[in-house]
Amino acid sequence: MFDKIIDLSVPIENNLYSDPSFMLPKITYTTHEESVPQMTSLFPGLAKEDLPDGEAWAVEHVELSTHNGTHLDAPYHYASTMECGQKATRIDEIPLDWCFRPGLKLDFTSFEDGYLVTKKDIDKELKRIGYEIKPFDIVLVNTRAGKLYGTKDYLSSGCGMGREATLYLLEKGVKITGTDAWSWDAPFIHTASKFKEKKDPSIIWEGHKAGRERAYCHLEKLTNLELLPPFGFTVSCFPIKIKSASAAWTRALALL
Repeated sequence: MFDKIIDLSVPIENNLYSDPSFMLPKITYTTHEESVPQMTSLFPGLAKEDLPDGEAWAVEHVELSTHNGTHLDAPYHYASTMECGQKATRIDEIPLDWCFRPGLKLDFTSFEDGYLVTKKDIDKELKRIGYEIKPFDIVLVNTRAGKLYGTKDYLSSGCGMGREATLYLLEKGVKITGTDAWSWDAPFIHTASKFKEKKDPSIIWEGHKAGRERAYCHLEKLTNLELLPPFGFTVSCFPIKIKSASAAWTRALALL
């Protein structure tokens, strides 16, 4: 049994600065009164007056990307192949035993927006908290973006995990990572600025593309990471089973 459960998932809402404009979610709410015609159409002869308080059901219609809200990315999101040309694993093919494992939190809230975390940064943080990464640990990165979720600054906030840092974790046997930022990589606005200057395409989405070399999943748009200890908790992040998808929503939890 666990003594405490911390919700690591953000709610999916309308009219929130949670994603770029082209992929914002949309929820249409139908109230108990608005749904009365739906119910009466299914039962000929039924009138609104026959229903308790004249109410039917509450229903919501949701238009979503699989990358809205707190979600788990599968290797298929990063590329069609992985690990020497194998067919990339999709979200409904992810081993479920990856999704319920000991958690580790790396506190990178002091890094500036757009900073790219290095192997040296990870080692320094591990030394600070006195922890050695174990295979299958779920590694969560706490950035300054988490507290800005829903604001205009969210998409441009937080540090990112590049190829070097990502592969360093994967080489230690990590299969799932996570961040409270919009992306595992540095915010696109900062990478775009660097690309404009250097014209080096390898810096674009480099943390994600590390999954072409070693299969892994990561969680994005986590919340409440500041409430977690550095370690000593279990993460539960089972994805919704969407056939052949690149990602799926999860009610990510930390169990203490």
